[in-house]
Formats: sequence, C-alpha cells, structure tokens
Amino acid sequence: MIRRMASIGRFAPSPTGPLHFGSLVAALGSWLCAHADGGVWRVRIEDLDPPREPAGSDREILDQLAALGLAGNGETLYQSTRHQAYAVALARLAADGAAYPCACSRSDLEPFAGVHPEICVRDHAPGLPAAWRLRVPAGSVIGFDDALQGPQRQDVATAVGDFVLRRADGFWSYQLAMVVDDAWQGITEVVRGADLLDSTPRQILLQRALGLPTPRYLHLPVATDAEGRKLSKSSGDRPLGAAPLTSLRAALAFLDLTEAAAAPAAAPAALLDAARASFCRSSLPQVAARVAPRDFA
Repeated sequence: MIRRMASIGRFAPSPTGPLHFGSLVAALGSWLCAHADGGVWRVRIEDLDPPREPAGSDREILDQLAALGLAGNGETLYQSTRHQAYAVALARLAADGAAYPCACSRSDLEPFAGVHPEICVRDHAPGLPAAWRLRVPAGSVIGFDDALQGPQRQDVATAVGDFVLRRADGFWSYQLAMVVDDAWQGITEVVRGADLLDSTPRQILLQRALGLPTPRYLHLPVATDAEGRKLSKSSGDRPLGAAPLTSLRAALAFLDLTEAAAAPAAAPAALLDAARASFCRSSLPQVAARVAPRDFA
C-alpha cells in the first residue's frame, strides 16, 4: 500500500468581512485534506487591500474558525508583514527581464478584451505611478492535473496576457503574494474553491519564473445561491450565523461527506475527529459549483 506524504495545507481568507458558507467549505475541505494525511494546516490572512478591509474583520474570521474547531498549526501569517519579500521577488523578475512597469489602464485594454498585448498601449512616463506586470511570452501554455477537477490547460498569453504583480497604487497583487508565501510556508497542497481554477496557470507560470516549487492543487465546488451566483464576503452575503456544529454538518454534507455529517458528535472537535477518520478524497463532488443549503445562502 502506497502511503501519501503528509501535506502542508492552508486557508487564506481576505479580511473583507466575516466568513460565509462558501468560506467554510474551503476552510473545512483544506483542513480535512491536510489532517487526513497526518499533515498540518496553516491560516494566512491576505490583508493586502486595506481600503476593502473593515477594521476587526481579521479577528472576527479567526474567532469564527476557533469556534468551528478549525485552528491553524502555528502562528497566523499576515501578508501585510511580508512587503519586503514581495519586493525582493519583483526585483528578481525585473532583473531577469520578466517584469516591467506599465501605465495601461483598464479602459486602455478594453479593445483587447482586457488581455494585455505584447506591447503597452500607453507609454509610461518615468517618475509617474505605474503597475508592474509579468511578461508572458507567446505560447505560454500551462497544463496541470487538478486532484478533483481533472486535467486543466490554459494558454496564459492569449487568455490573460501580461498580468499585474503590483498595482499602480502600490498594493501587491494576489498572484505574486500568494506564490511567494505558499513557497515560504512550505505549502505542498492548495485546496480552495473552483472559482480560482483559472488563476492557477498564472501562479504556476510565476512559480517557474521565480524558481519556486509548484504544490498540488485541488479545487472544491463553489457554493452558490439559487440563481447560481457565487457566495462572497464582498457581496455582503449572509455570514455564518448557525451554531458551529450545525454549520460544520451542512458543509460536510455539501462536500458529499454524508457519513461524517451524520456522526454522533456533541461538539465541533468531536465531529471534526470523526470527519478526519472517515475522510476519503474520492468522495468529494467532481463539480465546479453547487447550490448552498437554503439556510446558508
């Protein structure tokens, strides 16, 4: 029998509001994948966009996770403490000729369907604010096998084009910060919602440009409302309000882990122990989205 290597997983919410049902599904799924392998699970706060982050949201998220029994291993990493690491990564890419300053606005790129062409549309005047982009050569086709959604393939040059690493306002992009921190924390498996599936080729391309390892990927179904719209904190969707045990049972059922959802447990820790003991990745639903329970949407 081949034994899986212990995983190092993570849950990395943005502090733009309290957790909702979709957040719980991603947190629980990543927690189970890490702990079922005898690994560890880290929590990281992606606090890189202060204008969108209400005061105290990070603490509220951590308190919600604690009430659910989903405690991270080790200290919580705040990305706002990692600016120097991102600057070093960007400097390396620039020195290699893989990144360049860009003054193109979204309206400038509208004629190109939002895809940045090989040459900037707007000239960058030295000394003025500019974004920094990764240069994506023609033919940059990235393929990978997602552990749940199956084989994936994307021509990053035609689908996305040269993408942003640091915004013109100075804020770091999700893509760069996530890649740098996953490597720094030793993350071996990224388990998250399928809404981020099409971001993965960009991240793999960036990992290769920086000489960083590529983790395994598993993208869980996204929780939607009855109209098919993804639940999100930024849209003000209903935060978790049910008792932690009730919320956990609903998330387990959403992930087709019905045996665990029905386990006779009187507290979150006991339910999580039962879920970990019976967890099997092959039971997870191989769909990109499904409707959340009515009480949570």
